[in-house]
Amino acid sequence: MEELVFTRPDDWHLHLRDGALLEAVLPHTAAWFGRAVVMPNLKPPVSDTDRARAYRDEIRALLPADSRFEPLMAAYLTEDGDPADIVAGHREGVIFGVKYYPAHATTHSAAGVRAIENVYRHLEAFEEAQVPVLFHGEVTDPDIDIFDREAVFIERILEPLRARFPGLKVVLEHLTTRDGVEFVKSQHGAVGATITCHHLMYDRNAMFQGGLRPHLYCLPILKARPHTEALRAAATSGLGMFFLGTDSAPHLKHTKETDCGCAGVFNAPVALSTYAEVFEEEGALDRFEAFASLNGPRFYGLRPNSDRIRLRRAETTPPSQVNVPGEGQIVVFEGDRAHRWVPESASP
Repeated sequence: MEELVFTRPDDWHLHLRDGALLEAVLPHTAAWFGRAVVMPNLKPPVSDTDRARAYRDEIRALLPADSRFEPLMAAYLTEDGDPADIVAGHREGVIFGVKYYPAHATTHSAAGVRAIENVYRHLEAFEEAQVPVLFHGEVTDPDIDIFDREAVFIERILEPLRARFPGLKVVLEHLTTRDGVEFVKSQHGAVGATITCHHLMYDRNAMFQGGLRPHLYCLPILKARPHTEALRAAATSGLGMFFLGTDSAPHLKHTKETDCGCAGVFNAPVALSTYAEVFEEEGALDRFEAFASLNGPRFYGLRPNSDRIRLRRAETTPPSQVNVPGEGQIVVFEGDRAHRWVPESASP
């Protein structure tokens, strides 16, 4: 196969940051994706309708006049937040979904949920109003091994939550384990899951090959090879509960190459190329459109994008870094090697 023409994809899990970082990274997503769910873990967090509207306006102001890209805003779930405001923002079309961060689980998550029962009243309101809840699926108990945190979250939090709120629209973000794959499949379409390109490409050994590799450090952390293989099988299966979410998370180079580096992989410039490489390796290019462009809209009850893009087979090497004027550089995931698929515009 020399080219693949398919419905313009969406990114169902994206970090854009704000200020100079936002301006630097936004074009790399807006060029190829129709929509993206934008994460709210800014400082201060995007935790209500007014802040979500202001952040959306900031993003839209940076887009070219002819851009079709649509930012879908996630609101940060806090224990003292007003669920009525979130529901109203969802009905107004400002808030797409709610992001559940366990407190201190990842970047800027200190304002997150300390105990699940503290947000039962919120979840009850979201269940009734059908507001999607997007889970960072890890426990933060220091006694739990970091490689086991997703599996324990499913057992302790998500399974009881599904029993208590069976009508809640749930997405398990950035799936990383075989346990997660099996749980999502067991829910028969009631739970969705996003999968990143870096979790499909690498297992945890990659972080330590030839030395410590800080630009592969992310949360949830890369897992052992059997988990990577389970993710690849899920993503390429064609099953509708699995869909594309890059979790592209830009951090300045000097904040990752330090004694306490930030967690996050900036993959937006190469996301489609690297996903396509995985699908080709698995002999599943015929199922790439489902994962990238169709499963997510179907799960969320939306129409797929109306236009199409092309992936053309051609060797190209993307830039290894993106400059942020006045701030520094962001290292691009897989930006130091040749890729064999190049995205291009295609006729509608």
